[in-house]
Amino acid sequence: MEDTTVVTMYFDPSCPFAWITSRWLLEVERQRSIELELRIMSLSVLNEHRELEAWYREFNDRAWGPARVFAAVSERHDAGVSRELYTAFGRRWHVERSRDVDAALAAALAETDLPGELAAAAHDSSLDAVVRKRHAEGQDAVGEEAGTPVVVLDGHAFFGPVLTGIPRGDDALAMFDGLRTLIASPHFSELKRHRDDNALAVA
Repeated sequence: MEDTTVVTMYFDPSCPFAWITSRWLLEVERQRSIELELRIMSLSVLNEHRELEAWYREFNDRAWGPARVFAAVSERHDAGVSRELYTAFGRRWHVERSRDVDAALAAALAETDLPGELAAAAHDSSLDAVVRKRHAEGQDAVGEEAGTPVVVLDGHAFFGPVLTGIPRGDDALAMFDGLRTLIASPHFSELKRHRDDNALAVA
């Protein structure tokens, strides 16, 4: 029997790149013996003291709300519940492109049978300490500041992979196997190329 590989991914609920990576890993999990655990991090925390373009500052300020709700859920429930909530919220936010964050969170909570009162957590700054704690876990795993997604695989933590579309079937497995080969080498550090943010395929 094939041993189960545990894969941990740190995600910001608002980030489309994290969403795409999570859907790719779920596709791998469907075909391989891996156990995917999803944990939150926060671009709002990562970028709060940085000078950003106006549109990206707005994105980061708005991203506090979903991160707080997921932080509240992570304090009360196991990681599997956060994973279900991420699918429900992400479908509305990234695929259906709802831009009413409160409505998307409320609907996602209802779909996953979580208390509707948790939606109010989006506006509760007292939860920021929990968001920061969860964010720090992902940063500590990598060992330096990193955006989302952060993935931990075979004992190696790294930023990425950043994808603009969701690999399916054999393509998903080929990417997973290629990634494992790269990170197994002590000499591998970084790989990056140009991307077109206007061509994201989130579904």
